[in-house]
Amino acid sequence: MVKSLPLAAIPFSLFSLSPLAAYHDIETIEIKSRQVNLVGDAISAAEGVVGQQEIELRPLNRTGDVLEFVPGMVATQHSGSGKANQYFLRGFNLDHGTDFATMVDGMPVNMRTHGHGQGYTDLNFIIPETIQSLKYQKGVYYAQVGDFSGAGSAQLQTMRKAPAPMAEVTLGEYNYRRAVSVVNFTDSVGHWLVAGEQQFYDGPWSDINEDIDKTNGLIKWSSELGEGDFSVTFMSYDNSWNSADQIPSRAVSSGLIDKLGSIDDTVGGESSRYSLSADWSSDKWQISAYAISYDLNLWSNFTYFLDNPEQGDQFEQVDERIIYGGQAAYTFSHSLFGAPSVTEFGVQARVDDIDEVGLYATRARTRLGTTRSDAVEQSSLSSYVQSEIQWTSAFRSVIGARTDFFDFSVRDRAGINRFGVDLSSNSGDASDDITSFKGSLIYTMSPEWEIYGSAGQGLHSNDARGTTIQVDPVSGDAVEQVNPLVRTTGFETGLRAFYDETLSASVSLWQLELDSELLFVGDAGNTEASRQSKRRGIELTAYYYFAPEWSLDVEYAFTDAQFTDNDAAGDEIPGAIEHVLQAGISADLDNGWFGSLRMRYFGSRPLTEDGSVSSPSSMLFNAQAGKTWRNWQFTVSVLNLTDSDDHDIDYYYASRLQGEPPEGVEDIHYHIFEPRTVRIAARYRF
Repeated sequence: MVKSLPLAAIPFSLFSLSPLAAYHDIETIEIKSRQVNLVGDAISAAEGVVGQQEIELRPLNRTGDVLEFVPGMVATQHSGSGKANQYFLRGFNLDHGTDFATMVDGMPVNMRTHGHGQGYTDLNFIIPETIQSLKYQKGVYYAQVGDFSGAGSAQLQTMRKAPAPMAEVTLGEYNYRRAVSVVNFTDSVGHWLVAGEQQFYDGPWSDINEDIDKTNGLIKWSSELGEGDFSVTFMSYDNSWNSADQIPSRAVSSGLIDKLGSIDDTVGGESSRYSLSADWSSDKWQISAYAISYDLNLWSNFTYFLDNPEQGDQFEQVDERIIYGGQAAYTFSHSLFGAPSVTEFGVQARVDDIDEVGLYATRARTRLGTTRSDAVEQSSLSSYVQSEIQWTSAFRSVIGARTDFFDFSVRDRAGINRFGVDLSSNSGDASDDITSFKGSLIYTMSPEWEIYGSAGQGLHSNDARGTTIQVDPVSGDAVEQVNPLVRTTGFETGLRAFYDETLSASVSLWQLELDSELLFVGDAGNTEASRQSKRRGIELTAYYYFAPEWSLDVEYAFTDAQFTDNDAAGDEIPGAIEHVLQAGISADLDNGWFGSLRMRYFGSRPLTEDGSVSSPSSMLFNAQAGKTWRNWQFTVSVLNLTDSDDHDIDYYYASRLQGEPPEGVEDIHYHIFEPRTVRIAARYRF
């Protein structure tokens, strides 16, 4: 199950191997789980690469769980399976991706000025079997990455050629059905990869049929062109679902609903994504372009009858857009101050042409009135330079800088909304730019040991509607506009070890500071204040291959996250997880048997700023085992092996059930792990 691919097939600016190593050693790189030796290549201890072998061995409940290959990352869900995951990393409740940048084949996944949340990262359009590699980089030390990169970034690369064409069918409890196929063929002009996925799922919920109906497709054509490799990729995604949202604790304890129940059984969503991208890469150049058509209709109800006792608080969020853009990077070797160097120059452009981003009051998915509706055009142009200098055989430095320019244009579509507020004054234009500097010092003590020191600046953009807002859509009161761009500053020191393809380990000490800011809240259509904060922590990872066919991995992250201003509300950051532990054992035996057992623990976290309310900790076990026999492969996956009823996610806020006081009741609202479920897959390789 080991995969190899030409290094030229991996864009320098996306895969980020050391430019010196990559430029002078263009052969092949073998992606075999964590057995890639990054000593001499990496610029921090908090980066790594994962290959298809490791992805196949790990049982995944949802596509977004693939980001849990990033050490310390927690991917949870508080709603239906069609909605983007909720992510936690380095003391951030990242919501759906605000401070973690994700790219697929060079295309950005994070959605700017999204109907549900800034940086919305929905990975449901990916077919996991087509992922060639996942490269992650935590921290703000990489000049190639800009927007949404405060906590880090991940770059997923889909394969150009499947190792073996295959078709697979999976059946599971709660009417889970999935079919996937990946095939190859070569004609006179190039190579074709074609993949498709269809998934249906009812879910375990007592009063909601999730009714997942997901269809994914991928067509990739690739060929040699000039001195490089060229590919064109089409991806399609269409999904509809009903949601089992988070529920109030008091509703379960009173017997109103059970732990798998719902208050509003008419919430859910519909979404689609279609993209066309092209990529050409050579020893020196990487050029790509993309166009994406995306839409989402999402119905939610988190407070039930708090704001509208008669009709309920359900609302619909709408997002319909076209995204287009591209990037070009040029890498060349030279001498700087008498030392061998490699420098990369790059430019990146992106335009989000949003036909509508809207918020509506609804009841049972029927619109009752408009809270706000806008058309937005948001564009950015970025340039960067990064230079790596090999001062001695043991010491090198990486220095980088990037400039990001953003332009925002917002046009109100609603006029006078359902509250009688004239929103035309919220139309407007804004722009901003920011320059970020980054640097790392790396000392290679031996072929097995390397130490790092890094510092850098990052950013995330804010919702364009917040940059031009004048009046609150509910009250009509004047509101303060948000800062278009928000600065993050990070520091890190780390150590990496790699021994003879048997042990790969790293330790990182890091700190990240976030400027005080205002945030635009998509669920309400207005702005609210945030505060200056500091996060710091330690991360430990170890991957031990104690036999050629067996591996053990342990990942631990500790984070101390606090607000740093003076506020009587307290200095705890709600949702900041202090302890995250993941561990697993995997086997891929020569006799055809394979399997893995995994544990994920995330600790208690504060839910209020004064720390008076906290979430319970959660622990989850998943297992998978299978057998390859001739052209057949059979797999059994057990998700939530111990049938834990721990919580996937917890929030603390006020909501109102029917018959409760008008001011509502503050309560913990949670989404439980799905009960233990068994899934059986049969795969045939052609």
